[in-house]
Parts: sequence; structure tokens; C-alpha cells
Amino acid sequence: MAWENRKNPRVSFERGVTVQMMAIDGTWRRNCVMQDASDSGARLMVQGSIEGLELEEFFLLLSSNGLVYRRCRLVRLQGEEIGIEFLKPVAGKAKGRGAR
Repeated sequence: MAWENRKNPRVSFERGVTVQMMAIDGTWRRNCVMQDASDSGARLMVQGSIEGLELEEFFLLLSSNGLVYRRCRLVRLQGEEIGIEFLKPVAGKAKGRGAR
């Protein structure tokens, strides 16, 4: 699938936005640049090898202190560029929701 054949409209960043990918268990991190993003995903330029990394599910850290993040998974790989999908929270796991 080409980068242009996307389901949701994207916002492109002229110079890119510096972000980090991080393993769910915190065992690895990679610097990357977010080229564009939508409600459902983003396109990243990864700095360093992704070989051997668990990309079925990981965090995309959007702030330098790690307080703003999205849970993601790899959906496309093309050289140094990767396409990621933002995963939705599991129903019933949100904060403040009790059993009824």
C-alpha cells in the first residue's frame, strides 16, 4: 500500500517532529522523526536499526519527559520509514470507570 493511500487525512510536518519509540517493557528506545500524523497513525523516520525489536506493540513518546505518549504497532516498513497505527485503549480499562 502506498503512503498516499491512507484512510484518514494527515497533517504533514515540514521539518518533522522529534519523538521516540520505546518498548512496552522499557528495554529499548529509538529516536525518530514524525513526518506526518492522523487520528489513526503516523509515518516515522527511524534513526538506528529496528532489526530485532518487538514492534507488535510499543509506545511512541511525544514529549521529552515521556508524559505524552500513544500505544502503537507497526503496519508498514519501507527502508528507514515506518508506518504505525495508534492502538485504542481496551474497553473497560479506562481510569475512573468502575463495574456497574
